[in-house]
Amino acid sequence: MANVDEISAPRAGEPGSLGKGGSLRRDVGLIGLMWASVGSIIGSGWLYGAQKAVVVAGPAAVISWGIGAVAIILLALVHAELGGLFPVAGGTARYPHYAFGGLAGMSFGWFSWLQAATVAPIEVEAMIGYAGHWKWAQGFLNANGTLTASGLVVAVLLMAVFVAVNFLGVKVLAHTNSAATWWKIAVPLGAIFVIAATNFHPHNFTSHGFAPFGAKGVLSAISTSGIIFALLGFEQAIQLAGESRNPKRDLPRATIGSVAIGAVIYIALQVVYIGALPLASFAHGWAKLNYVGISGPWAGLATLIGLGWLGWVLYADAIISPGGTGLIYTTSTSRISYGLSKNGYAPRAFEKTDKRGVPWFGLIISFVTGVICFLPFPSWQELVSFITSASVLMYAGAPLAFGVFRDRLPNHERPYRLPGGNVISPIAFVVASLIIYWAGWDTLQRLGWAIIMGYVLLGSYAVYATKKRLPNAPRLDWKAAQWLPVYLIGMGVISWQGGFGGQSHIPMWWDMALVSAFAVGIYYWARATAVSGEAIEQNIEEVAVVDEGGH
Repeated sequence: MANVDEISAPRAGEPGSLGKGGSLRRDVGLIGLMWASVGSIIGSGWLYGAQKAVVVAGPAAVISWGIGAVAIILLALVHAELGGLFPVAGGTARYPHYAFGGLAGMSFGWFSWLQAATVAPIEVEAMIGYAGHWKWAQGFLNANGTLTASGLVVAVLLMAVFVAVNFLGVKVLAHTNSAATWWKIAVPLGAIFVIAATNFHPHNFTSHGFAPFGAKGVLSAISTSGIIFALLGFEQAIQLAGESRNPKRDLPRATIGSVAIGAVIYIALQVVYIGALPLASFAHGWAKLNYVGISGPWAGLATLIGLGWLGWVLYADAIISPGGTGLIYTTSTSRISYGLSKNGYAPRAFEKTDKRGVPWFGLIISFVTGVICFLPFPSWQELVSFITSASVLMYAGAPLAFGVFRDRLPNHERPYRLPGGNVISPIAFVVASLIIYWAGWDTLQRLGWAIIMGYVLLGSYAVYATKKRLPNAPRLDWKAAQWLPVYLIGMGVISWQGGFGGQSHIPMWWDMALVSAFAVGIYYWARATAVSGEAIEQNIEEVAVVDEGGH
């Protein structure tokens, strides 16, 4: 078993630990990889996910979690083969670069940075929301869940703490996160067993109808209530591939195993949450779920049913669990920007490190970005919708790259070969596209502006670097990524005209059929226009040189 300290956070200067000569130290075993992913999956999602889902879908939220788990498992299966095929650090953002060249690499690198940069603000929102239990913190949130002026100040200070701990160096961060991870996995498991054993009412599942909001509620809950957000994190094992002792064997097992563990825990939490609620709390319907005067879904529930001691444990967990996740994603954000710079997509300033090897400029930018996120997306649920879309957009590159590698690199060694991969990969891409669509037009509008901003920032630098003939100027492959703008704009148009927050000009079910057909078309278009096998090998070699310290 690998020491958790070795895998809890990226090492100085790169997304993995550095040994002599800048090479990655491969000292993480199967349990260490799986622990990294499970620890990332269990974050603030469990604190709010069950409540948010039942408000949107009623008791049928259990089905929402099941669909979400299947969706993430499909994406994880694809990543499992890719992780064994290319055991490199930061693999999630690299596969599209290998398959489609620089433009796609820059795009998916931006999607990766965007989702990492917005996780820490989400965790801060969760901490502030639960802190409302204490009188001194009750002025931090408005009635609608948005931050007050004092709440915004506290949120900024908490973001500053995440950054400050990172500045102390990765070793301090690793020790901090190691203890937090043990705690945040034990607490939800304990809550499941204690609450189920002492207070469970099967009739809660049918007293107001099992699916009071119909199929739309069930599907909306997947993206908007935190279900996909909660299940995200399996890719941490993939990102640590460069540190794995036996990546070809262990990456597929760690990836699939972590999703299975996370899915079982979250579905059990949803079942127990619904069954334990007092009838009076949803007497006026699930949409008006209410615990009078009590903050925090799980801690409030524990207090309401007479488990006050458990409530106090959960209030403490509401600081530790989100705090641990926020710390790690603050680290990840600075390392992703470091990688973007190494690959020539961002200014060299992001590669600057202090004496502890911390990329200080990237950390400062991650702090500023996190603070900005509090402004347009002040409530936890709105932030969750945004991050879910950004994350799934990032993951959507993997099924596309999977198909290309099956075509262009048929003879490469695959320690884990996904059975039926040529069928599962387009299905995984369709599922990813549906999750993006279910997030709703309001969320996708914001995501669209964020994507445009990324293209302006990174594109401007690419033009500048090319014109100045800088040594790390990126080589953009427009032809191989011709499908990408069509996909992004097409998804936006369908969302705008669809029934999930849009104009409702496309009827229910027909909209999802359209998204599915569109995604299948994009999948095979991307597969046909990808770079050649020789160019893929060249892209891999170029990235390998970057990892070794070249520019």
